[in-house]
Amino acid sequence: MIYGANGYTGRLVAREAQRQGLTPILAGRSPDAVEALAAELGLHARIFDLADAGASRSALEDVAVVAHCAGPFSATSAAMIAACLASATHYVDITGEIAVFEHAHSRDADARSAGVVVCPGVGFDVIPTDCLAACLKAALPDATHLALGFDTGSGLSPGTAKTTVEGLQLGGQVRRDGRLQRVPLGFKRRTIDFGRGAKGAVTIPWGDVATAYYSTAIPNIEVYLPTPTGAALGMRAIDPLRGLFGHAKVQAWLKAQVERRVHGPDETTRARLPTWVWGEARNAAGEVRNARVQTANGYDVTVHGVLLAVRHLLDYAGPGGYFTPSTLFGARCVEQLPGSTSISLT
Repeated sequence: MIYGANGYTGRLVAREAQRQGLTPILAGRSPDAVEALAAELGLHARIFDLADAGASRSALEDVAVVAHCAGPFSATSAAMIAACLASATHYVDITGEIAVFEHAHSRDADARSAGVVVCPGVGFDVIPTDCLAACLKAALPDATHLALGFDTGSGLSPGTAKTTVEGLQLGGQVRRDGRLQRVPLGFKRRTIDFGRGAKGAVTIPWGDVATAYYSTAIPNIEVYLPTPTGAALGMRAIDPLRGLFGHAKVQAWLKAQVERRVHGPDETTRARLPTWVWGEARNAAGEVRNARVQTANGYDVTVHGVLLAVRHLLDYAGPGGYFTPSTLFGARCVEQLPGSTSISLT
């Protein structure tokens, strides 16, 4: 089942699944949009609202795997995970939200007991960076610090843009000594060669701050994004005001602007905008290892990552529990995705 099939990414996943010969059930809470797409692709539709726990469980009783694509995941993932645990349905999603990864990890014991796999983040968030983290851990087993990042012009879908709006009030996050730590926007700056030349970059609250810790046990983790100097300074300047972004009226206005202005990149745009991904591990002795991989556009990585996860779980006979992409599909699974190079380590 693809839940949220009527969203930007859900539609991309549904179309590619059908092209590959899969026959997912398309689901969501918007009957007109979901049923129209199902009719177009010759697939079955199923309409239910995650707020109705009983209806959700009933809708999943005959479903082996859910690809959850309905964000913001802070509002939808907990209910879907609960429904999957109740119906013995494997769960994957395309979140990048730290709090969602943390909640999913908190359900590990329940998932083990139910024999259900819970593996959030099977898209661009966080397959490429999670694979680099796992490879760096193997290359430097006593690493104490991990930095990850990516350079992309992928653009934003409406769902990603709304999640970004919600996150403005929270500021940044890093991991220090094994614990998540709130930090200001634009907390730390450094110069990084992500794969196409050195650029100034700042820390961002990317999902690997949660997931890479569970993949590697490295206690100190930061994630970076290329950012011009002026923008980086601007992030620090507005940080004292970020509480304003939590006000309901401000959130509503910003999300209305997203609805009006953000539509997601088209196929031509995605094809010409690949992504460069970088990682660095270092240990207490000062030894350093670097890793890089180039991937397709982030949304194409997400589409093929979801379908990699679905195919894996349709044939899965292993234990339940919480997993990251690298612990479930292997440390080099990103190399299986169209448009990806091999991971290089130096």
